[in-house]
Amino acid sequence: MKVNQFPDRIIAVDAEEYLYFGGTSYLGLPVNTAFQQLLIKNIMQWGTAYGSSRSANVKLNAYENGETFLANYLKVEAVLTVSSGMLAGKLVMDKLVQQTNSFFHFPNVHPAITAPNSLPFFIGNQLNPRLLDSVIEKITILTDSVPSFQIQPIDLSFLELIPSNKEITLVIDESHSLGILGINGCGLFSSIQLSNIKRKIMVASLGKAFGLTGGVIASDSEFISQMMEVDTVVSSAGMNAAFVQTMADAAPIYSIQHQKLKANLNYIKAHLITSETVVFNPNYPVIYPEIEGINEVFKANNIIVTYFKYPTDSKVLNRIVITANHQKEDLDKIIALLNQNQF
Repeated sequence: MKVNQFPDRIIAVDAEEYLYFGGTSYLGLPVNTAFQQLLIKNIMQWGTAYGSSRSANVKLNAYENGETFLANYLKVEAVLTVSSGMLAGKLVMDKLVQQTNSFFHFPNVHPAITAPNSLPFFIGNQLNPRLLDSVIEKITILTDSVPSFQIQPIDLSFLELIPSNKEITLVIDESHSLGILGINGCGLFSSIQLSNIKRKIMVASLGKAFGLTGGVIASDSEFISQMMEVDTVVSSAGMNAAFVQTMADAAPIYSIQHQKLKANLNYIKAHLITSETVVFNPNYPVIYPEIEGINEVFKANNIIVTYFKYPTDSKVLNRIVITANHQKEDLDKIIALLNQNQF
């Protein structure tokens, strides 16, 4: 279906209004008036685009302002913003190919952080034996923070089983946890404190909860310095400068919207009947309903959810997304339908 406006909590299709529980605008920022005004102000100061390299002799303060905010928000040493989350992942992977003997991936890892000849982290329900052998090597483990079709953060405790002869770099894609999980929405990265991890690297899209087209790489200062010297980074333009500055300016708005999202999730927790067909995590704004014919029920009640074939899985992605902008009457409607149709 094609629409002529941003799909917030209401979406118009062929002149008919539907409640929208799809997309990835978890904090509802693209239509937030205060957020839009900040962005417009920054466009007036920093222009609509800046096509120069970040390594050029003229350097815009917007990048330092936004990246300092992000580093503090994520509780990391340093970050680098780039033009998309997909690019962030690909840049990191290109660098790690030069530094890694073997890659291992968790199930359904996002295409942004896939590597040629990567091995599965699990074989069946067991750790891949290659992770436990006596070979001395540098390994990189690739995972999403919350994999597709799941609503719980990834369990990384299995990494503690890997012996010390493996030097571990962990790459985690937080596109669907940044702004949602962790203290004030800071994500999972700062809470990962496994002693046998030599280096942690986070990549994420900023176009989801953060409401701005761009991507981020977060890690220790040494690795971010290495990334700043990558040919692709040096020879290309950065993320839109007005967008980067807006992140720094919007800190209070992020906090307000995060609290609104949490309130909506707590409301659902209090009223939704959960079962094997409707599983809900009150800390995460996504529900995957396993109810036969539920999309037809939604459509008949003027509700649209996300529904499409995802590249990393054989089944269709059928996803209800809760945002900070949903109102109680919106939630009441979808809760009632889920409660009525799951048994």
